[in-house]
Amino acid sequence: MTIARSNQICLHTTTYYHCVSRCVRRAFLCGKDRISGKSYEHRRAWVEHRMLSLARSFCIEICAYAIMHNHTHIVLNVKKDLAESLTDTEVINRWHKLTKGTHLTRQFIQEGSVPEPLKSQLKCDIEKFRSRLFSISWFMKLLNEFIAKHANIEDECTGRFWEGRFVSQPLLDEKAVLACMAYVDLNPVRAGIVRNVKAGQYTSISRRLAGRGQCLMPFAAENTRKSSSASPFSITFGDYLSIINIKLKQENVVAINATQILSKIGFDLRTWRQVTQNFELYFYGAVGTVSSLDKFIKNTRRKRRPNVQNAKKYFG
Repeated sequence: MTIARSNQICLHTTTYYHCVSRCVRRAFLCGKDRISGKSYEHRRAWVEHRMLSLARSFCIEICAYAIMHNHTHIVLNVKKDLAESLTDTEVINRWHKLTKGTHLTRQFIQEGSVPEPLKSQLKCDIEKFRSRLFSISWFMKLLNEFIAKHANIEDECTGRFWEGRFVSQPLLDEKAVLACMAYVDLNPVRAGIVRNVKAGQYTSISRRLAGRGQCLMPFAAENTRKSSSASPFSITFGDYLSIINIKLKQENVVAINATQILSKIGFDLRTWRQVTQNFELYFYGAVGTVSSLDKFIKNTRRKRRPNVQNAKKYFG
């Protein structure tokens, strides 16, 4: 049975979510249609540009992403505290970059005020927009609707482009977040599209390697190797690059520093390889250690712990 989105997202437990959107039937997001021979590769740029543009207005950070032939992966970090700290004017300006807003909000920006009897309605509009600025549902809605509209225009057709709902998967702790990020960044490698992450395109790792990762969630500072106030991670980007560069099926000796990094975040080489190859196969719903799952179940008032056996096996 489908679970309501409001029951899947619990910001009291975690602000990190893995979101997946898939095309319906034989619809091509990107790639090349073998039957018609038509290429849709240019749509990758559509998705990436729109996604990064939305992140600049929303109070949501992008940790990792991969734009594949018929689906997208995005790891998001919701920054509710940032949304709550914005002034009314900042909230309106951010939302107006995404939509037209309302007549009252446009009047407020243009004239600096609204008539006294309408101030309560204006306040309601602002608080509604504030809540949307940290809403994953609204982020994915404005992303997927934009892509579907332009794809249908290009294909000269109408109808549904995406599956009914995107999948959102709570990532409950650092181990789950880093494993999921690596799984997402390695998608083109596992699919055989590229030989290594450096050769990939339209992924967060390729963007970071190109020196354009300023718009993405930062890693710990290289000079301190400790998380800064802006980073939730205990490892640096160099550390992360070392552990995702481990070849997926290579069983020979791995660099000592890579094994040390894995040990630091609670993995051994074997479990790291397994999790980063089969993350979606091993885990549905919330992902994390057993203690993190217990906290999630308590906060969401559920009766069953998802993935508990694999959590014990792979997260210790």
